[in-house]
Amino acid sequence: MSDPMLLVIEDDQNLSKLLEYNLERAGLTCHLSGSGEDGLEQLARKSFDLVLLDVMLPGIDGFEICRRIRQNQLYKDLPIIMLTAKGEEIDRILGFELGIDDYVMKPFSPRELTLRIRAILKRDRRQGGKTQEVLKAGGLEVDLTRHIVTLDGKELVLTLMEFKLLVALIKRKGEAQSREILLSDVWDVDKSINTRTIDTHITRIREKLGETGNMIKTVRGLGYKLEEHKDMEEDD
Repeated sequence: MSDPMLLVIEDDQNLSKLLEYNLERAGLTCHLSGSGEDGLEQLARKSFDLVLLDVMLPGIDGFEICRRIRQNQLYKDLPIIMLTAKGEEIDRILGFELGIDDYVMKPFSPRELTLRIRAILKRDRRQGGKTQEVLKAGGLEVDLTRHIVTLDGKELVLTLMEFKLLVALIKRKGEAQSREILLSDVWDVDKSINTRTIDTHITRIREKLGETGNMIKTVRGLGYKLEEHKDMEEDD
């Protein structure tokens, strides 16, 4: 089993490096992010087991980051520990109301933080079997809980939009879906986005899937469908 992957969203570089040093000594892999905006981007690109989130960040603060994570179906169960130097009760209450798993006050003991992280990860693994949902098509598996896509056991790196588009196709295997429907599923009907954007993302997904990309069929004049058997692809 690989080391747990943590996303550390902290703008203090000295503290980030200190966290990275101590946590990786404890067998926890860290990815450092210096702002809320970058943290959200990293979350969309990679799979993480837990987020260490500073409250006071430039731009988007930690509370707003937490709110956005919990509102996203892909990450709603991702464990979050907040790091803060603020001790007012209202801040702690707000954090827990937003769905954080734990609160650590600065300055803190690296050992105590490590123990809290391991306790949450252990709890999360125990509960994972009950909440995990995996979609399958051929050798393709999509873990909705952990936001992981594997092909024949090998993990693929997809963007958030590619992931959501693939999920929409697999959930309705064998059904032809229009570009408009897919656009609604993936981009929440953002009118500024042209439906041809779907074509670009489908092309990228097919490339990442290699030969397995043949499962995604083009339906002439409509959109796409995903089929596990390799019948002849129709021309657009």
